[in-house]
Amino acid sequence: MANIKKGILGGLSGTIGNVVGGSWKGIDYLRIKPASVANPKTELQSTQRQKFAILMKFQQSMIDALRLGFKPYAVKMSAFNAAFRYNYYEALLGTYPNFSIDYAKVLVSRGGLTKAENASAAATEAGKLTLSWDDNSGNGTAAAGDQALIVIYNEERNESICLLEGALRSEGSVEIDLPANYSGETLHCYLGFSSLSQAIATNSRSKVADSVYAGSLTAL
Repeated sequence: MANIKKGILGGLSGTIGNVVGGSWKGIDYLRIKPASVANPKTELQSTQRQKFAILMKFQQSMIDALRLGFKPYAVKMSAFNAAFRYNYYEALLGTYPNFSIDYAKVLVSRGGLTKAENASAAATEAGKLTLSWDDNSGNGTAAAGDQALIVIYNEERNESICLLEGALRSEGSVEIDLPANYSGETLHCYLGFSSLSQAIATNSRSKVADSVYAGSLTAL
């Protein structure tokens, strides 16, 4: 597409051959019609569409967490798209037409804050899940008041529980209530940390930690 400022073609509207003229926000332009594609469903195109659809469906279930967790990477794109870019290249498995998500490689937050250590999840009783981690406050940039960023993803239902504040790094664990209808279903658990108020106010990567995968379990 070429912008037109002056000249005999200024203000051209319509089509001449494969050249299209028009105006967008008061700016005249010319562009070339895209060549027709004989087979719009090549294996490469089908691969990209399928991978896109799988990851989009997964990420839409946890959009609130991604908006905070990837906020430092929201430069000329949304935080959601920054997360999509990372997980597209790092967390998809398989070959066409059999793709799946490598849940252990997914990040729901990303940044330079010191991440959680020895995170694990356990179903302790019906309707409950306990997420535990080591209190590594004082190591690197970890602070006792860092807020846990938690995502519990239900694989069968493609929905997530997102907790963005409440539990502190220094507490070392948190008990999470689960819906009763989650019983017997597979849950994938993620733990990140953020300096919440500063992470919201700034785009500093030092205010958000890479999430860690705390494992999967079957809800009781």
